Amino acid sequence: MTTASDRHLTHRDPLRPPTGPKPPRAAAWSAPGSPSRPPWQPSAVPRPDPADRPSPEQPLSVRQVLALERVLAGEPEVVAAAAQLDRPVRWVHVAEAADVGVMLSGGEMVLTTGVLLAGDEEKQAEYIHSLHRAEAAAVVLGLGRAFPRPPEAMRRAAERCGLPLVVLHRPFPFAELTEEVQARLVKRKYASVSLSESVRTTLTALITAGAPLQALLDEIAQHAGCPVVLTNLAHRVLATAGERSAVDDVLRDWERIARQAWGHHPGPTGTGTGGETDGWIRAELGGRGQRWGRLVLCGYRGDTATGRLLADRGAEALVLHRLLDDAAGSWEEQSAQSLLADLVGGVVPARQLLPRARAAGLPVGRRTYVPLAVRGGDASRLDRLLRLLGLPGLVADLGDGHAAVLLSLACDQDADTLTCHLATRLRAEPGQQDAVVAASAPLTCWDDVPDGLREARHVADAVAGSARALDLPAVVRLKDVHLRGLVRLLRDDPQLQAFAERELDGLLCGTDTELLDVLRTYLATGRNKSRTAQLHHVSRPALYRRLEAIQTRLGVDLDDFEQAASVHIALLAHDAQQQ
Repeated sequence: MTTASDRHLTHRDPLRPPTGPKPPRAAAWSAPGSPSRPPWQPSAVPRPDPADRPSPEQPLSVRQVLALERVLAGEPEVVAAAAQLDRPVRWVHVAEAADVGVMLSGGEMVLTTGVLLAGDEEKQAEYIHSLHRAEAAAVVLGLGRAFPRPPEAMRRAAERCGLPLVVLHRPFPFAELTEEVQARLVKRKYASVSLSESVRTTLTALITAGAPLQALLDEIAQHAGCPVVLTNLAHRVLATAGERSAVDDVLRDWERIARQAWGHHPGPTGTGTGGETDGWIRAELGGRGQRWGRLVLCGYRGDTATGRLLADRGAEALVLHRLLDDAAGSWEEQSAQSLLADLVGGVVPARQLLPRARAAGLPVGRRTYVPLAVRGGDASRLDRLLRLLGLPGLVADLGDGHAAVLLSLACDQDADTLTCHLATRLRAEPGQQDAVVAASAPLTCWDDVPDGLREARHVADAVAGSARALDLPAVVRLKDVHLRGLVRLLRDDPQLQAFAERELDGLLCGTDTELLDVLRTYLATGRNKSRTAQLHHVSRPALYRRLEAIQTRLGVDLDDFEQAASVHIALLAHDAQQQ
C-alpha cells in the first residue's frame, strides 16, 4: 500500500516523459512559503551568496557541502532533520557496512547506497541510530540501486534522532564528492595554521618594535574584520579597535550586551576562550595565576573556530605586551588617559565619546560632572583617593606635571564640598602639599565637559610657579585667577611678548634667576616684604638689598603702584610664555 508520505517523496526521472501528474516534492531545503520547484533545477537548492560560500578558513557545514556544484548534479533532497543542516563536516566517509557507526569518531558525512539495508526496516532504523550515537554529521543515500525512493523507516528514525538524511536522485560518483570535500578540509586546515602563524608573527613584530597597546588592537581588528574590545574583569571597556561607527554601536549598550552574552560568571583562569554568542568571541587574559581581563571579538562573521584562533593569538600577544610594558602603566590608566586626552583635545566630539565613557564604567545618566586639573599631583594617588572616598570618576596623567580628573556625581550631591574634600585629602598625602587643584564650574551636560577640562587646566597653569605665594582656596576656579588668567590667554600675542621683554630686560639678560624669583614672590604676595622674606628664608635686610638690586636693574620704583603693576603684568606674561 502506498502512503501519502510515499506519494509525497516519489521521484520520477525528469528525462523520461511523465506518465501522470507529477507529485510535489518535499521542499525541506527551501525557505518556508517559497514555491516548490523541481529538484533538478538549480533553484531547488538555493545557492549561497558568493560572500557566504565557505572560504578555506571556514569549516564546511552540511548545507555548504550540499551546495557544491558536484553535489547539485546529483539532485540532493533533504528528507529528514532539515533544521540540522548547519552541522560542521569534519570528514566524508563512504561506507556500505551496516555497522559503520563503530568506525566513526564524530562529524563525518556518511555516503552510502544502502545495498546491505534493503528489505529490512529494523536494520535500516538501527543503521540511523548507530550513526546518531557516533555523532555523524549527516547521511547521504544514493537512490536507484537499493532504494528507488527514500526508505520510510530511515526517514522516521533520522527525523527522531535529528540526523540529516539526504537522498540523491541521480547517480553520483561518491569519489568525486569525497575528493572535493577532503581537499577543501585539508586546505582549510592549512589556512588555519597559516593564519595563526601570520597573526602571531605580525603581533610579535609590533611588540618587539615597542608598539603601543592600541596598535596591537588595531591589527587584531583588521584580521577579524569586526570591532575588538579589551575589558577588565568587571566588563569595563579599557580599549577598542575597529571601524568607529561599528565600535560606537557596540559600546552604546555595552553593559547589557556583555552580561547577556556571558552572564556574571568569569571564565577559567589563564588565557583561553569563554562562551560565544552570535559571533561574540572572547579570550581570557592572564598570567602568573591571575586574570587581568578579556579580549572580545564583537560580532565576528567568520566561523567560530577561526574566531577563537584569532582571539587566542591576540590574547597571547596582549599578555606578552603587558608583561613587557610595565612602564606604560596599567590598562585602566591608559584607558582613562586616552579618553580624557581625547576630551581635552576636542578632535573627537564629546557626544561620540559618551558610549566609550559609559562602557569604561563612568556613570553618565543624569549626573553632575566636575572637571579637575591637578598640577603637581600624582595620578595614582588621585585614583586611590577616589576609590577611598567612593567618588566615581576617571583619572589620567596628561604629562607636563598635570593630572586630569573627571568626577561624575549624583545630582543631589554637593559638588563643591566633595571637590574641596578631595583636594584637602590630596594635600595631606606625602609629597602632595604643593599640588594645585583647579576646577571648572560643575556641569550637567556631557557636551560641556571638554570645555570644562580645558578651563580647569587653564586655571591650574595660570597660578603655576606662584601658588605658594598666593592665598588660594583649596580648589582654584576661574574667578580666583583674575589678571593671571587673562594674561595666560593672551600669552602668544606678539605685542604682549615684546612688552614683557622690554619691561624685564634688566633681569632677563643675566643668568642669575634668584632676583627674578624674589620679584615673582614679592608681587604675588601683594608686595608683602615679611611674607616674601619668610618664603625665601632670608632676613628683612637681605630682602631689602635684593629689592634695591631689582629696582636698579629694571629702572623702576616698586613702591609706585603703576610701575609695580606694569612689571607684574610683564612677569605674568613672561611666566605664561615659558609654560
